[in-house]
Amino acid sequence: MTRQYPFIILAVALLACGGKSAKKQSVPVAATPAASTQSAPAVATPVAASPNLGISDDLAKRCSLKFASVEQAPKFDYDDTALLPSDRDVLQQVAECLIRGPLQGRSVQLVGRADARGTDEYNLGLGAQRAESVRSFLQRLGVPGNRLSPTTRGELDAHGADESGWQRDRRVDLHLVN
Repeated sequence: MTRQYPFIILAVALLACGGKSAKKQSVPVAATPAASTQSAPAVATPVAASPNLGISDDLAKRCSLKFASVEQAPKFDYDDTALLPSDRDVLQQVAECLIRGPLQGRSVQLVGRADARGTDEYNLGLGAQRAESVRSFLQRLGVPGNRLSPTTRGELDAHGADESGWQRDRRVDLHLVN
């Protein structure tokens, strides 16, 4: 799939296979059913840091993260989990902050999300895979795995009713845990 969007916005993006049929196949769910349906932490709505990444306000402020608004930028493509270069830029800033910065030793919850299309089981699995992509990348940058908590909300908090809304639903949110 050719990208036509400039990657000026820092982000975590999961690309999708736009040519896939609307009928989704079963995807293994990485989280246990209890973990998959647990409530998200009681925090404010994350600030869009990139096409596919939402950063909690406290994490963004304490790490002095810099990013622009991404309302017009695409979020994860339909049915995909790959990180974009702009996503990696944001995650490098987060990793630096968690390893050597003001949040050294702190933990982050990674909440994978999906739009409302597809089955509940499929969307929980897709959200889990997206969160796992972010966790894996942060670990490669040196963030200890025990400080990263991937989870999924699937489509549970999705609000989109058209392509624009569905794009906003397809993301991974990062929340400071402790």
